Amino acid sequence: MKFPRLAIAASFAVLAVAQVHAEEYQGVLQTQSTFSRSEVRAQAVAAARVPNPYSDGASSVVAAAPVSSRDRATVQAEARARAHAPNQNLRVEAFAGSRVPDYYKVDRVASTRQAGNEAGSALR
Repeated sequence: MKFPRLAIAASFAVLAVAQVHAEEYQGVLQTQSTFSRSEVRAQAVAAARVPNPYSDGASSVVAAAPVSSRDRATVQAEARARAHAPNQNLRVEAFAGSRVPDYYKVDRVASTRQAGNEAGSALR
């Protein structure tokens, strides 16, 4: 019975100590401006007329198409060829011993990222 009362008393003591260290109100800060009221008003009017760069509408503008040195038809033909390739989803980890069979004709260095490996199909 004494322990709960002692715990409550200790918690109230902690709260009292925390309130003692609370911040004190220092009053309104005095600022020294180098601009007159009319200059500040003119700056405020100019700032109000500028579009808000942080609004949702600012980023909804359609961006210009990027300039490329490659022809659109060439890129589309390459994409079709890669999409229809039989080994487009080929992963080295899917084969026994992590060795890709030779009949897949895969660019071994690019697919395994092992430039030092001559065969390119074995993982270590």
